[in-house]
Amino acid sequence: MSVTVQRRLASPDATAGLGAEIALWLRPGDFLALTGPLGAGKTVLARAIVSALGSAPEEVPSPSFTLVQHYPELRLPVAHFDLYRITGAGELDELGLDDALERGVALVEWADRLGDALPPDRLDVALADGTGDDARVATLTGHGAWRDRLGRGIDVARFIEGAGWSGAGRQWLKGDASTRAYERLFDRASGASAVLMNAPRGPDGPPVRDGRPYSRIAHLAEDVRAFIAVDRHLLALGLSAPRILAADPARGFLVVEDLGDCLYGGLVASGADPAPAYEAAVDALCRVQAEPPPARLETGRGHGHVVPRYDPGALLIEVELLIDWAWPAWLGAPCPADARAAYRDVWSRALDALAARDVLVLRDFHSPNLLWLADRSGAARAGLIDFQDALIGHPAYDLVSLAQDARTDLPDGLERFIIERWMAGRPPRLAGLARTDFDADYAVLGAQRAAKIAGIFTRLAVRDGKPSYLAHMPRVLRHLRANLGHPRLAPVLQWFHRHLDLDRAPERLAISA
Repeated sequence: MSVTVQRRLASPDATAGLGAEIALWLRPGDFLALTGPLGAGKTVLARAIVSALGSAPEEVPSPSFTLVQHYPELRLPVAHFDLYRITGAGELDELGLDDALERGVALVEWADRLGDALPPDRLDVALADGTGDDARVATLTGHGAWRDRLGRGIDVARFIEGAGWSGAGRQWLKGDASTRAYERLFDRASGASAVLMNAPRGPDGPPVRDGRPYSRIAHLAEDVRAFIAVDRHLLALGLSAPRILAADPARGFLVVEDLGDCLYGGLVASGADPAPAYEAAVDALCRVQAEPPPARLETGRGHGHVVPRYDPGALLIEVELLIDWAWPAWLGAPCPADARAAYRDVWSRALDALAARDVLVLRDFHSPNLLWLADRSGAARAGLIDFQDALIGHPAYDLVSLAQDARTDLPDGLERFIIERWMAGRPPRLAGLARTDFDADYAVLGAQRAAKIAGIFTRLAVRDGKPSYLAHMPRVLRHLRANLGHPRLAPVLQWFHRHLDLDRAPERLAISA
Protein backbone atom coordinates (compact mmCIF):
# COMPACT_ATOMS: atom_id res chain seq x y z
CA MET A 1 0.00 0.00 0.00
CA SER A 2 1.16 3.54 -0.72
CA VAL A 3 -0.07 7.13 -0.56
CA THR A 4 0.74 9.87 -3.06
CA VAL A 5 0.64 13.68 -2.90
CA GLN A 6 1.84 16.35 -5.31
CA ARG A 7 3.54 19.69 -4.75
CA ARG A 8 4.00 22.45 -7.33
CA LEU A 9 7.46 23.97 -7.08
CA ALA A 10 7.33 27.41 -8.63
CA SER A 11 10.98 28.26 -7.99
CA PRO A 12 14.27 26.83 -6.68
CA ASP A 13 13.35 28.34 -3.31
CA ALA A 14 10.18 26.25 -3.30
CA THR A 15 12.25 23.15 -4.06
CA ALA A 16 14.56 24.02 -1.16
CA GLY A 17 11.52 24.53 1.05
CA LEU A 18 10.25 21.07 0.20
CA GLY A 19 13.69 19.63 1.03
CA ALA A 20 13.68 21.38 4.42
CA GLU A 21 10.21 19.98 5.13
CA ILE A 22 11.23 16.44 4.18
CA ALA A 23 14.26 16.74 6.47
CA LEU A 24 11.88 17.25 9.40
CA TRP A 25 10.29 13.85 8.75
CA LEU A 26 13.48 11.80 8.67
CA ARG A 27 14.53 9.06 11.07
CA PRO A 28 17.49 6.65 11.15
CA GLY A 29 17.13 3.92 8.53
CA ASP A 30 15.12 6.01 6.06
CA PHE A 31 15.50 5.55 2.30
CA LEU A 32 14.67 8.50 0.03
CA ALA A 33 14.40 7.68 -3.66
CA LEU A 34 14.83 10.74 -5.92
CA THR A 35 13.85 10.27 -9.56
CA GLY A 36 13.28 12.42 -12.65
CA PRO A 37 15.04 13.45 -15.86
CA LEU A 38 18.31 15.35 -16.06
CA GLY A 39 17.86 18.91 -14.87
CA ALA A 40 14.66 18.18 -12.95
CA GLY A 41 16.14 19.37 -9.66
CA LYS A 42 17.08 16.16 -7.87
CA THR A 43 20.43 17.52 -6.70
CA VAL A 44 18.87 20.84 -5.66
CA LEU A 45 16.38 18.93 -3.52
CA ALA A 46 19.08 16.64 -2.09
CA ARG A 47 21.24 19.63 -1.16
CA ALA A 48 18.28 21.26 0.58
CA ILE A 49 17.62 18.12 2.63
CA VAL A 50 21.27 17.80 3.66
CA SER A 51 21.51 21.52 4.45
CA ALA A 52 18.39 21.38 6.62
CA LEU A 53 20.00 18.57 8.63
CA GLY A 54 22.93 20.80 9.50
CA SER A 55 25.21 21.58 6.55
CA ALA A 56 25.56 24.83 4.59
CA PRO A 57 24.58 24.63 0.88
CA GLU A 58 28.08 25.27 -0.38
CA GLU A 59 29.25 22.21 1.57
CA VAL A 60 26.97 19.83 -0.36
CA PRO A 61 28.68 18.84 -3.64
CA SER A 62 27.01 16.64 -6.22
CA PRO A 63 28.17 13.01 -5.96
CA SER A 64 27.90 12.52 -9.74
CA PHE A 65 31.53 11.39 -10.01
CA THR A 66 32.24 10.07 -6.52
CA LEU A 67 28.88 8.17 -6.57
CA VAL A 68 28.44 8.68 -2.83
CA GLN A 69 29.07 11.56 -0.45
CA HIS A 70 28.93 10.98 3.31
CA TYR A 71 27.79 13.49 5.95
CA PRO A 72 28.37 11.78 9.31
CA GLU A 73 28.18 14.89 11.50
CA LEU A 74 24.61 15.98 10.77
CA ARG A 75 21.62 15.59 13.07
CA LEU A 76 21.14 12.30 11.22
CA PRO A 77 24.10 10.81 9.31
CA VAL A 78 23.37 11.00 5.58
CA ALA A 79 24.85 9.11 2.64
CA HIS A 80 24.01 10.94 -0.62
CA PHE A 81 24.15 8.56 -3.59
CA ASP A 82 24.02 9.32 -7.32
CA LEU A 83 23.42 6.15 -9.35
CA TYR A 84 23.41 7.77 -12.81
CA ARG A 85 26.73 6.17 -13.77
CA ILE A 86 25.95 2.75 -12.26
CA THR A 87 26.10 0.00 -14.89
CA GLY A 88 25.80 -3.22 -12.89
CA ALA A 89 24.40 -4.62 -9.66
CA GLY A 90 27.90 -5.44 -8.41
CA GLU A 91 28.75 -1.75 -8.22
CA LEU A 92 25.85 -1.21 -5.80
CA ASP A 93 27.32 -3.69 -3.34
CA GLU A 94 30.56 -1.73 -3.28
CA LEU A 95 28.80 1.56 -2.47
CA GLY A 96 27.71 0.42 1.01
CA LEU A 97 24.00 1.21 0.76
CA ASP A 98 23.05 -1.25 3.50
CA ASP A 99 25.67 0.19 5.85
CA ALA A 100 24.35 3.70 5.21
CA LEU A 101 20.83 2.64 6.22
CA GLU A 102 22.12 1.10 9.44
CA ARG A 103 23.83 4.35 10.43
CA GLY A 104 21.35 6.94 9.23
CA VAL A 105 19.61 8.07 6.03
CA ALA A 106 20.23 7.03 2.42
CA LEU A 107 19.43 9.81 -0.04
CA VAL A 108 19.52 8.28 -3.52
CA GLU A 109 19.35 10.10 -6.86
CA TRP A 110 18.40 7.97 -9.89
CA ALA A 111 17.04 5.43 -7.43
CA ASP A 112 15.04 3.78 -10.22
CA ARG A 113 18.33 2.12 -11.26
CA LEU A 114 17.84 -0.18 -8.26
CA GLY A 115 14.78 -1.83 -9.80
CA ASP A 116 13.52 -4.69 -7.65
CA ALA A 117 16.21 -3.90 -5.04
CA LEU A 118 14.30 -0.82 -3.89
CA PRO A 119 13.38 -1.27 -0.20
CA PRO A 120 9.65 -1.69 0.53
CA ASP A 121 9.71 1.09 3.16
CA ARG A 122 10.73 4.26 1.36
CA LEU A 123 9.72 7.74 0.30
CA ASP A 124 9.76 8.29 -3.48
CA VAL A 125 10.13 11.87 -4.73
CA ALA A 126 9.63 12.10 -8.50
CA LEU A 127 10.43 15.48 -10.06
CA ALA A 128 9.03 16.54 -13.42
CA ASP A 129 8.43 19.72 -15.42
CA GLY A 130 5.21 21.52 -14.58
CA THR A 131 2.96 23.81 -16.58
CA GLY A 132 4.19 27.27 -15.48
CA ASP A 133 7.34 29.21 -16.18
CA ASP A 134 10.26 27.22 -14.77
CA ALA A 135 7.78 25.37 -12.54
CA ARG A 136 8.24 21.77 -11.49
CA VAL A 137 5.97 19.22 -9.89
CA ALA A 138 7.12 16.90 -7.11
CA THR A 139 5.16 13.70 -6.67
CA LEU A 140 5.74 12.19 -3.24
CA THR A 141 4.79 8.56 -2.70
CA GLY A 142 5.08 6.87 0.67
CA HIS A 143 5.56 3.10 0.54
CA GLY A 144 5.19 0.73 3.49
CA ALA A 145 5.84 2.48 6.80
CA TRP A 146 6.14 5.78 4.94
CA ARG A 147 2.46 5.69 4.02
CA ASP A 148 1.25 6.99 7.39
CA ARG A 149 4.31 9.17 7.94
CA LEU A 150 3.82 11.03 4.66
CA GLY A 151 0.15 11.51 5.40
CA ARG A 152 0.92 12.92 8.82
CA GLY A 153 3.58 15.21 7.40
CA ILE A 154 1.02 16.68 5.01
CA ASP A 155 -1.49 17.03 7.86
CA VAL A 156 1.11 18.94 9.88
CA ALA A 157 1.68 21.39 7.02
CA ARG A 158 -2.07 21.99 6.70
CA PHE A 159 -2.44 22.51 10.45
CA ILE A 160 0.41 25.05 10.49
CA GLU A 161 -1.23 26.95 7.65
CA GLY A 162 -4.62 26.91 9.37
CA ALA A 163 -3.03 28.09 12.62
CA GLY A 164 -1.89 31.31 10.93
CA TRP A 165 1.72 30.33 10.24
CA SER A 166 1.48 29.89 6.48
CA GLY A 167 4.91 30.35 4.90
CA ALA A 168 6.69 30.23 8.26
CA GLY A 169 10.17 28.81 8.52
CA ARG A 170 10.34 25.44 10.25
CA GLN A 171 13.29 24.36 12.38
CA TRP A 172 13.70 20.92 13.95
CA LEU A 173 13.93 20.96 17.75
CA LYS A 174 15.43 18.23 19.84
CA GLY A 175 12.67 16.51 21.75
CA ASP A 176 12.40 13.96 24.52
CA ALA A 177 12.58 10.19 24.45
CA SER A 178 8.93 9.81 23.41
CA THR A 179 7.25 9.67 20.00
CA ARG A 180 6.50 13.40 20.17
CA ALA A 181 8.28 15.69 17.70
CA TYR A 182 8.88 19.42 17.98
CA GLU A 183 9.60 22.26 15.56
CA ARG A 184 10.22 25.97 15.95
CA LEU A 185 8.07 28.05 13.62
CA PHE A 186 9.39 31.50 12.77
CA ASP A 187 8.00 34.38 10.79
CA ARG A 188 10.79 35.55 8.50
CA ALA A 189 9.43 39.10 8.35
CA SER A 190 8.57 39.84 11.99
CA GLY A 191 10.91 37.42 13.77
CA ALA A 192 8.01 36.06 15.82
CA SER A 193 8.29 32.40 16.77
CA ALA A 194 6.26 29.57 18.24
CA VAL A 195 6.70 25.85 18.88
CA LEU A 196 4.85 23.09 17.08
CA MET A 197 4.14 19.92 19.05
CA ASN A 198 3.40 16.88 16.91
CA ALA A 199 2.14 14.22 19.33
CA PRO A 200 0.46 11.30 17.59
CA ARG A 201 -1.63 9.03 19.74
CA GLY A 202 0.49 5.92 20.03
CA PRO A 203 -0.62 2.31 20.34
CA ASP A 204 -0.96 0.95 23.85
CA GLY A 205 1.50 -1.86 23.28
CA PRO A 206 1.18 -5.48 24.37
CA PRO A 207 -0.36 -6.41 27.72
CA VAL A 208 2.27 -6.87 30.41
CA ARG A 209 0.21 -7.41 33.56
CA ASP A 210 -3.43 -8.22 34.26
CA GLY A 211 -4.25 -7.72 30.57
CA ARG A 212 -3.08 -4.10 30.61
CA PRO A 213 -0.18 -2.51 28.69
CA TYR A 214 2.68 -0.67 30.42
CA SER A 215 1.37 2.76 29.41
CA ARG A 216 -1.95 2.17 31.20
CA ILE A 217 -0.38 0.80 34.38
CA ALA A 218 2.17 3.65 34.55
CA HIS A 219 -0.55 6.22 33.69
CA LEU A 220 1.20 7.79 30.71
CA ALA A 221 -0.73 10.46 28.78
CA GLU A 222 -2.60 9.05 25.81
CA ASP A 223 -2.97 12.28 23.80
CA VAL A 224 -2.39 16.05 23.92
CA ARG A 225 -5.53 16.69 25.94
CA ALA A 226 -3.55 15.89 29.08
CA PHE A 227 -0.97 18.53 28.13
CA ILE A 228 -3.72 21.09 27.47
CA ALA A 229 -5.34 20.40 30.84
CA VAL A 230 -2.16 20.63 32.93
CA ASP A 231 -1.00 23.65 30.93
CA ARG A 232 -4.21 25.57 31.72
CA HIS A 233 -3.82 24.70 35.40
CA LEU A 234 -0.20 25.91 35.59
CA LEU A 235 -1.00 29.15 33.77
CA ALA A 236 -3.88 29.78 36.19
CA LEU A 237 -1.33 29.52 39.02
CA GLY A 238 0.72 32.31 37.41
CA LEU A 239 3.50 29.98 36.29
CA SER A 240 5.35 29.99 32.97
CA ALA A 241 3.85 27.12 31.07
CA PRO A 242 3.62 27.85 27.32
CA ARG A 243 0.39 29.49 26.19
CA ILE A 244 -1.48 27.41 23.62
CA LEU A 245 -1.91 29.38 20.38
CA ALA A 246 -3.63 26.74 18.24
CA ALA A 247 -4.77 23.18 18.85
CA ASP A 248 -6.11 20.13 17.06
CA PRO A 249 -6.41 17.63 19.93
CA ALA A 250 -7.99 14.92 17.79
CA ARG A 251 -4.90 14.72 15.57
CA GLY A 252 -2.35 15.59 18.27
CA PHE A 253 -1.17 18.98 16.97
CA LEU A 254 -0.45 22.07 19.06
CA VAL A 255 1.19 25.44 18.42
CA VAL A 256 2.41 26.85 21.71
CA GLU A 257 4.34 29.83 23.00
CA ASP A 258 8.08 29.70 22.40
CA LEU A 259 9.83 29.94 25.78
CA GLY A 260 13.29 30.06 24.20
CA ASP A 261 16.37 27.87 24.36
CA CYS A 262 17.92 28.54 27.79
CA LEU A 263 17.46 25.06 29.23
CA TYR A 264 18.63 24.51 32.79
CA GLY A 265 21.12 21.90 31.62
CA GLY A 266 22.80 24.43 29.33
CA LEU A 267 22.80 27.02 32.08
CA VAL A 268 24.63 24.64 34.44
CA ALA A 269 27.09 23.64 31.72
CA SER A 270 27.87 27.30 30.97
CA GLY A 271 29.37 27.79 34.40
CA ALA A 272 26.90 30.56 35.33
CA ASP A 273 25.56 30.63 38.87
CA PRO A 274 22.56 28.26 38.75
CA ALA A 275 21.17 29.23 42.17
CA PRO A 276 18.64 31.87 40.93
CA ALA A 277 17.26 29.43 38.34
CA TYR A 278 16.88 26.63 40.86
CA GLU A 279 15.34 29.01 43.39
CA ALA A 280 12.68 29.82 40.79
CA ALA A 281 12.13 26.13 40.02
CA VAL A 282 11.65 25.25 43.70
CA ASP A 283 9.33 28.23 44.16
CA ALA A 284 7.28 27.08 41.17
CA LEU A 285 7.08 23.62 42.70
CA CYS A 286 5.90 25.07 46.01
CA ARG A 287 3.20 27.04 44.20
CA VAL A 288 1.95 23.88 42.47
CA GLN A 289 1.97 21.96 45.75
CA ALA A 290 0.15 24.71 47.66
CA GLU A 291 -3.08 23.76 45.90
CA PRO A 292 -5.04 20.61 46.75
CA PRO A 293 -4.32 18.14 43.96
CA PRO A 294 -7.03 18.36 41.29
CA ALA A 295 -8.73 15.08 40.46
CA ARG A 296 -9.95 16.60 37.19
CA LEU A 297 -8.59 19.42 35.05
CA GLU A 298 -10.57 21.18 32.36
CA THR A 299 -9.40 21.18 28.75
CA GLY A 300 -12.09 23.58 27.49
CA ARG A 301 -15.50 23.31 25.86
CA GLY A 302 -16.82 21.14 28.65
CA HIS A 303 -14.13 18.50 28.30
CA GLY A 304 -11.84 17.42 31.11
CA HIS A 305 -8.85 15.28 31.98
CA VAL A 306 -8.94 12.94 34.96
CA VAL A 307 -5.60 13.15 36.78
CA PRO A 308 -4.52 9.64 37.80
CA ARG A 309 -2.86 8.73 41.06
CA TYR A 310 0.77 7.69 41.31
CA ASP A 311 -0.42 4.46 42.82
CA PRO A 312 1.73 1.51 43.98
CA GLY A 313 1.10 -0.31 40.72
CA ALA A 314 2.56 2.56 38.68
CA LEU A 315 5.57 3.02 40.97
CA LEU A 316 6.29 -0.70 41.00
CA ILE A 317 6.06 -1.33 37.26
CA GLU A 318 8.39 1.61 36.69
CA VAL A 319 11.01 0.26 39.06
CA GLU A 320 10.76 -3.13 37.34
CA LEU A 321 12.14 -1.55 34.17
CA LEU A 322 15.60 -2.08 35.65
CA ILE A 323 15.21 -5.86 35.77
CA ASP A 324 13.23 -5.93 32.51
CA TRP A 325 15.93 -4.16 30.48
CA ALA A 326 19.12 -3.39 32.40
CA TRP A 327 19.49 -6.84 33.98
CA PRO A 328 19.55 -8.75 30.64
CA ALA A 329 21.76 -6.08 29.05
CA TRP A 330 24.29 -6.39 31.88
CA LEU A 331 24.12 -10.13 32.52
CA GLY A 332 23.16 -11.50 29.12
CA ALA A 333 20.07 -13.38 30.36
CA PRO A 334 16.60 -12.51 31.73
CA CYS A 335 16.10 -11.99 35.44
CA PRO A 336 15.13 -15.32 37.06
CA ALA A 337 11.63 -15.62 38.48
CA ASP A 338 12.77 -15.95 42.10
CA ALA A 339 14.99 -12.84 41.90
CA ARG A 340 12.14 -10.91 40.25
CA ALA A 341 9.69 -11.93 42.97
CA ALA A 342 12.13 -10.89 45.69
CA TYR A 343 12.75 -7.56 43.90
CA ARG A 344 9.03 -6.79 43.75
CA ASP A 345 8.62 -7.73 47.40
CA VAL A 346 11.37 -5.47 48.81
CA TRP A 347 10.26 -2.56 46.64
CA SER A 348 6.59 -3.04 47.53
CA ARG A 349 7.41 -2.77 51.22
CA ALA A 350 9.54 0.34 50.70
CA LEU A 351 6.90 2.08 48.60
CA ASP A 352 4.08 1.16 50.96
CA ALA A 353 5.91 3.03 53.75
CA LEU A 354 5.74 6.40 51.94
CA ALA A 355 3.96 9.12 53.89
CA ALA A 356 0.58 10.07 52.44
CA ARG A 357 0.86 13.70 51.32
CA ASP A 358 -0.89 14.23 47.99
CA VAL A 359 0.16 16.94 45.54
CA LEU A 360 0.14 17.36 41.78
CA VAL A 361 3.35 15.70 40.54
CA LEU A 362 4.64 17.02 37.21
CA ARG A 363 6.72 13.83 36.97
CA ASP A 364 9.60 14.96 34.72
CA PHE A 365 10.61 18.08 36.61
CA HIS A 366 14.29 18.22 35.64
CA SER A 367 16.78 20.15 33.53
CA PRO A 368 15.62 19.05 30.02
CA ASN A 369 12.12 20.37 30.81
CA LEU A 370 13.00 23.64 32.56
CA LEU A 371 13.88 26.90 30.81
CA TRP A 372 15.44 29.94 32.49
CA LEU A 373 13.36 33.06 31.74
CA ALA A 374 15.54 35.78 33.25
CA ASP A 375 13.24 38.61 32.11
CA ARG A 376 10.35 37.36 34.26
CA SER A 377 10.06 37.49 38.02
CA GLY A 378 9.70 35.12 40.94
CA ALA A 379 8.58 31.58 40.26
CA ALA A 380 7.63 32.58 36.70
CA ARG A 381 11.33 32.69 35.82
CA ALA A 382 11.17 28.90 35.56
CA GLY A 383 9.67 27.91 32.22
CA LEU A 384 7.83 24.57 32.42
CA ILE A 385 7.38 22.04 29.58
CA ASP A 386 6.72 18.31 29.16
CA PHE A 387 4.24 17.85 32.00
CA GLN A 388 1.51 15.86 30.23
CA ASP A 389 2.16 12.77 32.38
CA ALA A 390 1.33 14.64 35.60
CA LEU A 391 -0.46 12.73 38.34
CA ILE A 392 -1.28 12.87 42.04
CA GLY A 393 1.50 11.69 44.31
CA HIS A 394 4.18 12.50 46.87
CA PRO A 395 5.75 16.01 47.13
CA ALA A 396 9.28 14.60 47.22
CA TYR A 397 9.04 13.06 43.74
CA ASP A 398 9.44 16.26 41.71
CA LEU A 399 12.00 17.57 44.17
CA VAL A 400 14.26 14.54 43.77
CA SER A 401 13.79 14.74 39.98
CA LEU A 402 15.13 18.29 40.13
CA ALA A 403 17.93 17.73 42.62
CA GLN A 404 19.17 14.34 41.34
CA ASP A 405 19.19 15.17 37.65
CA ALA A 406 19.69 12.18 35.36
CA ARG A 407 21.10 14.27 32.49
CA THR A 408 23.25 16.91 34.21
CA ASP A 409 25.92 16.94 36.93
CA LEU A 410 24.78 19.62 39.37
CA PRO A 411 27.47 21.63 41.22
CA ASP A 412 28.44 20.43 44.68
CA GLY A 413 25.99 21.63 47.29
CA LEU A 414 23.15 22.40 44.88
CA GLU A 415 21.12 19.34 45.85
CA ARG A 416 21.22 20.34 49.51
CA PHE A 417 20.39 23.95 48.53
CA ILE A 418 17.31 22.74 46.61
CA ILE A 419 16.08 20.63 49.52
CA GLU A 420 16.55 23.39 52.10
CA ARG A 421 14.88 25.94 49.82
CA TRP A 422 11.87 23.63 49.56
CA MET A 423 11.76 22.93 53.29
CA ALA A 424 11.74 26.67 54.01
CA GLY A 425 9.15 27.53 51.37
CA ARG A 426 6.87 24.49 51.35
CA PRO A 427 3.19 25.36 51.61
CA PRO A 428 1.38 25.16 54.97
CA ARG A 429 -0.59 22.10 53.85
CA LEU A 430 2.71 20.15 53.86
CA ALA A 431 4.09 21.56 57.11
CA GLY A 432 3.14 18.42 59.04
CA LEU A 433 5.57 16.24 57.10
CA ALA A 434 8.37 15.55 59.58
CA ARG A 435 11.92 16.03 58.32
CA THR A 436 12.95 12.47 59.14
CA ASP A 437 9.97 11.09 57.22
CA PHE A 438 10.67 13.42 54.33
CA ASP A 439 14.33 12.40 54.11
CA ALA A 440 13.34 8.72 54.05
CA ASP A 441 10.66 9.28 51.40
CA TYR A 442 13.09 11.37 49.34
CA ALA A 443 15.59 8.50 49.34
CA VAL A 444 12.94 5.91 48.43
CA LEU A 445 11.59 7.96 45.55
CA GLY A 446 15.09 8.90 44.43
CA ALA A 447 16.04 5.23 44.26
CA GLN A 448 12.77 4.36 42.55
CA ARG A 449 13.32 7.04 39.92
CA ALA A 450 16.96 6.09 39.35
CA ALA A 451 16.07 2.42 38.90
CA LYS A 452 13.31 3.37 36.47
CA ILE A 453 15.61 5.61 34.43
CA ALA A 454 18.34 2.95 34.31
CA GLY A 455 15.76 0.67 32.71
CA ILE A 456 14.46 3.35 30.34
CA PHE A 457 17.92 4.39 29.14
CA THR A 458 18.83 0.75 28.50
CA ARG A 459 15.57 0.19 26.64
CA LEU A 460 16.25 3.23 24.48
CA ALA A 461 19.67 1.84 23.61
CA VAL A 462 18.71 -1.80 23.08
CA ARG A 463 15.21 -1.62 21.60
CA ASP A 464 15.13 1.83 20.02
CA GLY A 465 18.69 2.12 18.71
CA LYS A 466 19.55 5.23 20.78
CA PRO A 467 22.80 4.33 22.57
CA SER A 468 23.59 7.97 23.42
CA TYR A 469 21.43 7.66 26.55
CA LEU A 470 23.95 5.21 28.01
CA ALA A 471 26.35 8.13 28.52
CA HIS A 472 24.13 9.18 31.43
CA MET A 473 24.07 5.75 33.07
CA PRO A 474 27.02 6.24 35.46
CA ARG A 475 25.31 9.34 36.88
CA VAL A 476 22.00 7.51 37.27
CA LEU A 477 23.68 4.62 39.06
CA ARG A 478 25.49 7.02 41.39
CA HIS A 479 22.10 8.41 42.41
CA LEU A 480 20.76 4.89 42.87
CA ARG A 481 23.67 3.79 45.07
CA ALA A 482 23.49 6.99 47.16
CA ASN A 483 19.77 6.59 47.84
CA LEU A 484 20.09 2.89 48.65
CA GLY A 485 22.29 3.89 51.56
CA HIS A 486 19.26 5.13 53.53
CA PRO A 487 18.16 2.69 56.29
CA ARG A 488 14.61 2.61 54.91
CA LEU A 489 16.00 0.90 51.82
CA ALA A 490 18.19 -1.68 53.57
CA PRO A 491 16.18 -4.66 52.20
CA VAL A 492 16.44 -3.28 48.67
CA LEU A 493 20.18 -2.78 49.08
CA GLN A 494 20.53 -6.35 50.30
CA TRP A 495 18.71 -7.55 47.20
CA PHE A 496 21.27 -5.75 45.01
CA HIS A 497 24.15 -7.18 47.02
CA ARG A 498 22.73 -10.65 46.51
CA HIS A 499 21.62 -10.46 42.87
CA LEU A 500 23.06 -7.49 40.95
CA ASP A 501 26.41 -5.83 41.65
CA LEU A 502 25.85 -2.16 40.81
CA ASP A 503 29.55 -1.38 41.24
CA ARG A 504 30.29 -3.42 38.10
CA ALA A 505 27.30 -2.25 36.09
CA PRO A 506 29.00 0.71 34.36
CA GLU A 507 31.75 -1.61 33.08
CA ARG A 508 29.17 -3.98 31.61
CA LEU A 509 27.23 -1.08 30.12
CA ALA A 510 30.31 0.25 28.38
CA ILE A 511 30.78 -3.15 26.78
CA SER A 512 27.13 -3.42 25.71
CA ALA A 513 27.10 0.09 24.26
